[in-house]
Amino acid sequence: MIAGVSFLAMLAVGMPIAFALAALGLIYIFATGNLILLQSYGQQMFGGLENYGLLALPLFILLGEFMNAGGIGRRLMALALAMLGSIRGGLAYVNLVANMMMAAILGSTVAQITIMSRLAVPEMEKAGYPRDVSVAITAAGGLLAPIIPPSMLFIIFGVIAQIPIGDLFISGIVPGLLIFLAFIGVIMWLGRRHGFPKTEAMPIRARFRAVLDALPAAAIPVIIVGSILGGLATPTESAAIASLAAVLIGLFVYREMTLADILPAFLNAARGSATVLFLIAAAQVFSWVITFENLPALVAETMQAMTASPIVFLLMLNVLLLVLGMISDPIPAIILIVPVFLPVAT
Repeated sequence: MIAGVSFLAMLAVGMPIAFALAALGLIYIFATGNLILLQSYGQQMFGGLENYGLLALPLFILLGEFMNAGGIGRRLMALALAMLGSIRGGLAYVNLVANMMMAAILGSTVAQITIMSRLAVPEMEKAGYPRDVSVAITAAGGLLAPIIPPSMLFIIFGVIAQIPIGDLFISGIVPGLLIFLAFIGVIMWLGRRHGFPKTEAMPIRARFRAVLDALPAAAIPVIIVGSILGGLATPTESAAIASLAAVLIGLFVYREMTLADILPAFLNAARGSATVLFLIAAAQVFSWVITFENLPALVAETMQAMTASPIVFLLMLNVLLLVLGMISDPIPAIILIVPVFLPVAT
């Protein structure tokens, strides 16, 4: 009880959730007087990082850094523009298609929206699109990143739930495509309502040149998704191969990356990875505490008393996730929900 109240109080005063989760374990140990648990506290925290699948996380973050330095994102945007730019509302479709291709590379909503807001929003505003529409399409397209493989959230969920990450990647393809098609339908409706402008048609020669220029960049999502679906590589191996491909493309094909850009890319990836990995390590302490308190069994008894229907349980869980998603980032939400409710669901 004391540990739970202290945890909520730490969140209420704005303490980062990783530090709150780590402190939760210490508060629980001293509140229960079971000081012998201090001997395994560090092991519990960092033991959760001894998972080969987690290596994919920093590698995909590194891939995003190499893409930024090598001009790969701009080529993917140009490819989408060559395919769809000449139709009415073409830049809106280009934005979404480029987001789809980015989602198949980055797997991070923040990284994807950061890149696309620089590439797509200014071009849409120049073409006469309302700013709110341009920003909304870019932000909505970023929501494809947690679903289309490779998704960082799938990696984190797989590690916490002990589920094969490759299977999670495969399970995200159909929902991701359905959401993409739904977004296309919304853009068509918005285009008729707002009268989206029609971009000047690109000459055939320029279109062909843009497609050829983007082929090396477009090979990266093919490498990632194809190697995983074909069973040729694990998600971790595909991330390493794609990162190497991005470096080679940036250095020798597009020649926008230099050797001096490689070390800063590694440093930026290390900073981003450290934040997420420490959060996952702290989550192991949270799982440890709730296991000692037998919280999953208590939640299961409560849910069974409320309903015996799996459908009703899933609806209640979705409402909880919706509310939690309004006040929390996805990664903390996964860390808090999965250890408690996954045993109930299974």
